Parts: sequence; structure tokens; C-alpha cells
Amino acid sequence: MAATLTRLSKPSSSSLSHLRRFISSSSSSAAIASETTTNPPSPFTFNDTTTTLSHKDPKDRNVQWVFLGCPGVGKGTYASRLSTLLGVPHIATGDLVREELASSGPLSHQLTEIVNQGKLVSDEIIISLLSKRLEAGETKGESGFILDGFPRTIRQAEILEGVTDIDLVVNLKLREDVLLEKCLGRRICSECGKNFNVASINVKGENGKPGMSMAPLLPPSHCMSKLVTRSDDTETVVTERLRIYNEKSQPVEEFYRSRGKILEFDLPGGIPASWPKLLEALNLDDYEEKQSAAA
Repeated sequence: MAATLTRLSKPSSSSLSHLRRFISSSSSSAAIASETTTNPPSPFTFNDTTTTLSHKDPKDRNVQWVFLGCPGVGKGTYASRLSTLLGVPHIATGDLVREELASSGPLSHQLTEIVNQGKLVSDEIIISLLSKRLEAGETKGESGFILDGFPRTIRQAEILEGVTDIDLVVNLKLREDVLLEKCLGRRICSECGKNFNVASINVKGENGKPGMSMAPLLPPSHCMSKLVTRSDDTETVVTERLRIYNEKSQPVEEFYRSRGKILEFDLPGGIPASWPKLLEALNLDDYEEKQSAAA
């Protein structure tokens, strides 16, 4: 049976003030949830059978989306592409942390100590950075956002629900053996900082699982000799990272599934195979063609 998605309102100044107040308060999750505003149903519908959305012109959508998925699955890649297509900002919490670290902002010193000690960045700091980013977007007149890397816990999801209504949660999935190989192939140019992937994946279908091919994302020649591997991209670390993510992500996925807001999307391969299928699932395939024709 189709579940109706909730139409979103843009985060208001009062919502953002609420978010800031939460950071310094000890309000319980239930208190946050009780303050959530109920909005009229949206024309968007999620079809549990076909995992597609009903057609609606993207320019009429209030796009406030979340991308979930294991580390290395490609959340940033697809969120960034959709951000460009729909004209809304792609907000990655990892980028917010890195930007604050590189600045002389009020949290930069605290973040430096946390990172140097190998600790996890607290919910309060992440929420503070996100609050500041949403406020800046509101000032600039941004009409929505695509969140990448947040929320990762039930607590974060409840806090987010207390200040804005998420329109859609896209849950990207990829076979774990392919995901592991993909993560181990990641490389970074030590000079320009761009990310590449040297893994050439060609997995045969077996035991009911379809085959899958992913071409490497190779750097230009001037970066090739400067590629480095992240220190935490070892098989042991990546396997443990995936285990922890799967353990913690289940409650978050169920949180949004129970609200009828989640779209499960199994990546069929690399970008050439997956991008058109994702657009089709989001009913944006015609829209991209129109945008290309108008360019």
C-alpha cells in the first residue's frame, strides 16, 4: 500500500532557534518529537511495490532530502549530482567539520583536539555546525537541501525531525563484497586533494545475486604519482567500519521507514549504470532530459 510522504516547509528562523536551544538543553527525545509540526499530506507518494515516486515537476518540490548508506557507497557522489540537477545545496556533515577545522571559528580548537585524539565528533557539535549552515542558507534564500552523513543515530533523527520535515530519505545499498573492494580502492591526490578509485570491479553473479561491474575512477596523469591511501582504508578497519554502520543504521532506517519516507535503492553498478536508474526511481529521468535540452 502506498504511503504518503509529508510536504516540507522550509526551515524557519524559529526552527533554527529551536535547534540552537537544543544544543544547550537536556531536553529528551520525546520532548523534541512532541514539538514536531504536522503538515498537510504531499502529492509525493512512495510505492512500496515499485519503489518509485509519483511524478511532480522538480521546480515545484520543496526538496529536503537525506542520503543514507554505508561508508564508501557513494552518498556524496549521487547527492552532489542531484544537488546540481535540482539546484539545491548538498550539505555533507563531514565537509562542515573539515571547513570548521580549517577556519578560526569558535569550534575549530575543540574539533582539532577531538580529531587528534581519534574521538567521534559529538551530536552537539554536528548539530551546531548544521544549524549555522541552515541559517546561512536561509539568509541566501536557498529553497531546500540534500543532507549527506546526517542523521546517523536515532537521537540525531529525532532532533532533525523537531526542527524540519524531511521529504525523502534515499537509502543507497551495495553488495558488501563489492563495497569492501570499492573502499580498498580509494585513493587521494596528496596535492589537489581530489578522490579517485583504482578498483576495477567485475563480480560474477551467483547464488541469486546479479553480476556487477564498476570501472575505476582514475586520476589525470599529473595526479597519478601523487596518489595516497587513507590510513584507515585497510581491510580490517573497513570491515569493522561497515559492521558498526550496519548495527547503528538499522534503527535510523526503521525510524524513516515507519514514517513512509524511505526509498531503498540497490545500486546496480557504477555511475553509468546506477545514475539513470536512480533518476528513474525518483521520477527525474524526464527532468534531466529537459534540462539537457535547455542547456
